[in-house]
Amino acid sequence: MLRASGRRLGAAVAPAVALAAALLSSLARCSLLGPSDPVASVLSPYFGTKTRYEDVNPGLVSDPEAPRRDPELLEGTCTPVQLVALIRHGTRYPTAKQIRKLRQLHGLLQARGRGSAGGRDLGAALADWPLGYADWMDGQLVEKGRQDMRQLALRLASLFPALFSRENYGRLRLLTSSKHRCVDSGAAFLQGLWQHYHPGLPPPDVADMECGPPRINDKLMRFFDHCEKFLTEVERNATALYHVEAFKTGPEMQNILKKVAATLQVPVNDLNADLIQVAFFTCSFDLAIKGVKSPWCDVFDIDDAKVLEYLNDLKQYWKRGHGYTINSRSSCTLFQDIFQHLDKAVEQKQRSQPISSPVILQFGHAETLLPLLSLMGYFKDKEPLTAYNYKEQMHRKFRSGHIVPYASNLIFVLYHCENAKTPKEQFQVQMLLNEKVLPLAHSQETVSLYEDLKNYYKDILQGCQNSEECELPKVNSTSDEL
Repeated sequence: MLRASGRRLGAAVAPAVALAAALLSSLARCSLLGPSDPVASVLSPYFGTKTRYEDVNPGLVSDPEAPRRDPELLEGTCTPVQLVALIRHGTRYPTAKQIRKLRQLHGLLQARGRGSAGGRDLGAALADWPLGYADWMDGQLVEKGRQDMRQLALRLASLFPALFSRENYGRLRLLTSSKHRCVDSGAAFLQGLWQHYHPGLPPPDVADMECGPPRINDKLMRFFDHCEKFLTEVERNATALYHVEAFKTGPEMQNILKKVAATLQVPVNDLNADLIQVAFFTCSFDLAIKGVKSPWCDVFDIDDAKVLEYLNDLKQYWKRGHGYTINSRSSCTLFQDIFQHLDKAVEQKQRSQPISSPVILQFGHAETLLPLLSLMGYFKDKEPLTAYNYKEQMHRKFRSGHIVPYASNLIFVLYHCENAKTPKEQFQVQMLLNEKVLPLAHSQETVSLYEDLKNYYKDILQGCQNSEECELPKVNSTSDEL
């Protein structure tokens, strides 16, 4: 594993100062959106992976630093001895690709505005609405994203005080993807912990903190970039997202296309599904990043939002979820790594040794969490999501915005339980998704004996060898397949 040096982390974090200043300046010019604003409740549940964390946990709106204690969490004679958390980065800027599409759409509206005969309408309002996004922003963490991380740190530290004790601070283990938004999320989380330990004192530079800066490990946090079979059969395969492209030209999207063209008074032939989707996402970006209700939200109603959510979910399903087996199997190294940490903690506790890593925090992406949850058997619908069964999938389990919003987190908590009848019963485990206890796939119970959980996943723990899973099949030169 590579350890990010203080200089490297400092370089990654440096743009954040300018970023925060720009955001604060932007916020000063905008009317902030109150939590009761209807756009937050009507459209927000359908933003997919662009969903705000507080829309999944509404209680955070009123008190974002208070711990959200799920009543199913173990207590009493069971003491948490280790926590392993996978955390998606906080709220980020749009990518450069999305910004370019937005600029294209904005230019279309401005050209229409000049050629339109008088009258103020939504198209004209959008033509005058400042874009507020530049290419340099390209997916970087915003100040709201830092806040997401600081507040998550405060809540987890309050929820598990024995694990996040001041004495354990130097034993925290942090890993991150090499992407700036993940490195910066890890740094912000550490700042939140500093705030927990030292209220009112400004935090030192992350490189100078006792636990040190996060270590970069893309083989774990971006395993999909290191899996040749996934890259060849899905990422670089023009036909892998067939259902996404088919849905873009299907009746549901075409109805929205015509409706938006009429609303904005632009020729329908000048629009396409990608431009419609970026308009919808811009509503979500303005809401999540700036806290404002922008005119982009007025383009869509709830029926449009459901269709556009499905389009986004189709992409996540076929590229990161249950659509292809390799999507999930590519994450087996990460899954095994989690259980290696838990195994080590069990062994140390049995030997009455201190737990070397009581808290392990790993910062990645939606693309890190979705394959892992799929590998574990979560959010799998009876029928696959396709371009042709939108209506049948209205009540689907696989809704990416409910699973991996910004700052989403999957947490494994290992407990040591006193008064256990057998050694096997001493160690139990719970999982939390976005701070809510997640029923276990093998039993639908909220807690499991650790050995039972390992036994349920023994195929993955023993038989999922990344080198074999990700190896491309040998080409048979005698094959007569078309």
